[in-house]
Amino acid sequence: MSPFSENPAPATPRFGRIDAALEQVALAVERARECLFSKQHADGYWCGELEADSTLESDYILLHTLLGVGDERKMKGAAAEILRKQCEDGGWNIYAGGPSNISASVKAYFALKLMGWSSEHPALAKARKWILSRGGVVECNTFTKIYLCFLGQYEYDAVPAIPPEIVLFPKWFYFNIYEISSWSRAILVPLSIAYAKKPFKKLAPEMGIDELFVGGKAKANLYLRWDRERIFGWRNFFLICDRIVHWAERVHIRPLRKIAVKRAENWLLERMEMSDGVGAIYPAMLNAILALRCLGYSMDDPQMIRALDEFEKLGIMDEETGRFRMQPCMSPVWDTAYALYVLGECGVSRTDPRLLRAADWILSKEVRHKGDWAVKVRNTQPGGWYFEFNNEFYPDTDDSAQVLLALNKVDCPARERYQYDVCQRAISWIFAMQCRNGGWASFDKDNTKMVFENVPFADHNAMLDPPTVDITGRILEMLATYGYTRKDRRVEKAIKFLYKEQEPDGSWFGRWGVNYLYGTFLALRGLEAIGVWNHEPQIQQAAEWIRMVQNADGGWGESCASYDDPNTRGVGVSTPSQTAWAILGLLAAGDTRSDSVAKGVRWLLERQRPDGSWDESMYEGAARQSIITGTGFPRVFYLAYHLYRIYFPLMALTQYRRAMQQG
Repeated sequence: MSPFSENPAPATPRFGRIDAALEQVALAVERARECLFSKQHADGYWCGELEADSTLESDYILLHTLLGVGDERKMKGAAAEILRKQCEDGGWNIYAGGPSNISASVKAYFALKLMGWSSEHPALAKARKWILSRGGVVECNTFTKIYLCFLGQYEYDAVPAIPPEIVLFPKWFYFNIYEISSWSRAILVPLSIAYAKKPFKKLAPEMGIDELFVGGKAKANLYLRWDRERIFGWRNFFLICDRIVHWAERVHIRPLRKIAVKRAENWLLERMEMSDGVGAIYPAMLNAILALRCLGYSMDDPQMIRALDEFEKLGIMDEETGRFRMQPCMSPVWDTAYALYVLGECGVSRTDPRLLRAADWILSKEVRHKGDWAVKVRNTQPGGWYFEFNNEFYPDTDDSAQVLLALNKVDCPARERYQYDVCQRAISWIFAMQCRNGGWASFDKDNTKMVFENVPFADHNAMLDPPTVDITGRILEMLATYGYTRKDRRVEKAIKFLYKEQEPDGSWFGRWGVNYLYGTFLALRGLEAIGVWNHEPQIQQAAEWIRMVQNADGGWGESCASYDDPNTRGVGVSTPSQTAWAILGLLAAGDTRSDSVAKGVRWLLERQRPDGSWDESMYEGAARQSIITGTGFPRVFYLAYHLYRIYFPLMALTQYRRAMQQG
């Protein structure tokens, strides 16, 4: 039996031909539009749930065990959620339908033991067998091992050193914290404080995980392996540096440690201001709580109370089942920008009070303070938007471009001049963030020193923030909306970047969505909007690739597995959001009449629910999980945006209807 929750076409098709009647499309658009409006909050914004893997619940239990506090109901609920996500082979995966992952499995096993589960429990016995068959705890990633150190389950000397002295490196130095991605920065600075203080909490023997070391912990080689194929490669160079740092730790040669810890503390506290927590993302917020505690902040200190409150806001208690789950962050600016844009596209009046309320809310979130981005982008006025409710230090170009597209869909004479000024500031900021190669990254400019991916603690596969196709395509679409053309050399440079990044089969890699379907649809939309002729070979090759990977049922899908194996690009069970991306990509390439487009539209129409939404999940009953179509860190962490399954299909059906009416 397939693990996927299929939504087969009805036995008697609703439509007698391949292409759908426009009246049916119009009805589907109306239902989806009303469904989306029903999700709007009273303040004007939208914010769908972000669903992730079991590591969040595992870390939640670990954190509260270490702190010695926690809501027992939430802790038990988190354990129930972990158990719900266990795979048939005994391990835990990082995306629904994917293979079990060693780090996620060790964390889940340990979390359940911390909650009092016996190692002989059938679920843990099954998990232990799988973990040992994959090499045991020593095969986990760095962050997992460091968290295990806090509770005495791994050795500090064997994990990669994260010395707080890194915050002292000057900005002109080849390696400094502003040469790594913003999210790595927000995660590593507080973690460096914890590494310096080396917290330790002794556990009862029955809570430990010695049984997860092949041959026992005493016999295990806990240290990182050398690269024996490239003896003089960068990995071995950084491993030597790591051992030197560890030696200095052991003999207490740390002349700048006190200064470094204080600098890291000040950096941390500064970025907790005007924010929903450091970076407003789960791992950085968790590490900040640990860092504050290591620094001696009491549990009733205002900074600790605030940090814990912001962290707990990410939790969702399911009152019906008693299960508790954590979100990696919240997405109100992103969801509101897309909802506002799509509703404007599908014909809602530019002066509709609901759209104006959304526009007012999103305008209130404009960034007006310089953040980390300003280290490399000097003499530029702040502008743009972030992803979450509050995250002033970290606006990003992707959200900013989508907000600008959204604001173009509303008219309000009372604030026309103000909105114009806001948009112009944001466009100027986005241009200032353009990288040397013509593309745009998310949070930083020219964050591309690939050598840092060999640093021992960089195995979270997200050390850098290089320019990406998907963001660049969106920005081109936005610039075209605001009157920019190919006559602007910055625009032409971005087009050349997209051409250079195209894969031999015509597709484009997607960094922030899964995966080649996402990158390809955004690249095509950007190129079409900016005036690239859709008969260009690159455009038609991309369109042909989309048609080639269409599923037999008429939809499109792609699994996160394509990040591990590019040969599986475009392969996966059909989903509403990815089917919509494919249709939008084909329409942008000038394909309005092919059977591929018609079948894709039919697929969406036949699977729309009575309430106007679409289902995007797999498995049945209690094991039900969302299919992942969003990307956090490729190969490491993925997201399911619950509103993608509404506003992307609505966008595709709207643009299909317009194309048919114009044709």
